[in-house]
Amino acid sequence: MVPSDVALFAPSPVLTVTVEEQGGSPDIHVHAGGQGVWQARMLVTLGASVTMCCVLAGETGTVLRHLIEDEGVAVKAVEGAGRNGAYIHDRRGGERVEVAEAPSDPLTRHDLDELYGLTLSTGLDAGAVLLSGPSDHPAAADAVPADTYRRLAADLRAVGKPVIADLAGERLAAVLESGLTVVKVSHEELLDDGRADGDDQDALIAAMHDLHDHGAEYVIVTRAHEPLLVLADGIVRVVRMPQLQSADTHGAGDSLTAGVTATLARGGDIEDAVRLGAAAGMLNVTRHGLGTGDVEAVLKLRELVEVDRLEPGAGTAPQAQVTPRDLAERAHGS
Repeated sequence: MVPSDVALFAPSPVLTVTVEEQGGSPDIHVHAGGQGVWQARMLVTLGASVTMCCVLAGETGTVLRHLIEDEGVAVKAVEGAGRNGAYIHDRRGGERVEVAEAPSDPLTRHDLDELYGLTLSTGLDAGAVLLSGPSDHPAAADAVPADTYRRLAADLRAVGKPVIADLAGERLAAVLESGLTVVKVSHEELLDDGRADGDDQDALIAAMHDLHDHGAEYVIVTRAHEPLLVLADGIVRVVRMPQLQSADTHGAGDSLTAGVTATLARGGDIEDAVRLGAAAGMLNVTRHGLGTGDVEAVLKLRELVEVDRLEPGAGTAPQAQVTPRDLAERAHGS
């Protein structure tokens, strides 16, 4: 197999069935889903070659393999003993309504060992490695131990591979311990993890410096409809973009991560990576399909993304004139 631009660790993709309305009749869509799948979909849209490393099991796993490969993603899969998860959503009323959901079965120790080896082997040949989480269903919370992420990040960084992580909670803490190239996290996740003591800009900047100090070379924080924040080379950048009409905000963050990863896998710098990622996320919200878009539209939107350096003390009281580093030190001392 020809080496891919991106090796994607996506432990347990899920089968999705979505009911839409077309001409007054139900319109049923069957796709592969989950964070890793949505990231892979946008990576392919942006012209990157992707190999997904995952566990596929049962009837749902058989269907998932065909669906993922049909989207132009190479699949290296462990044939698991259980089944992959699935859900049915009804969106005929305009909002997603869950009809039924069956979580993936827990991965066995054998499954995890095999998956680790597949990912490490694939990552050694790839331009970059993207670590995504398992299903966010509560039953899948312990599907992949945080230490698996730590070891993968450590081993891949040891051989010089760029590692990008879109994780939170224990898994984020684990990869930080190993060190990695990029962490992408939402402000909600920083609050939930207790890494930020508020959602104001100063508190988030302090949390970003803390993430950097604990192992992330670059930090990207999404803030819903507010501009992105990026910490790179000790400088915080504010990333602004036009607010387009939203059809579905799900998957926008994954499209952002995909754009960043695609650029870094080809040797681009972090600012170019963030511009492309922001444009991909911007387009994704205008569509119902998660992780979807048109590459020509993304490239045009990229030209509208503004990246400004945040001057020291910006956003704070004028008399304080504290720098982002001061805020991080205060957070450590509190």
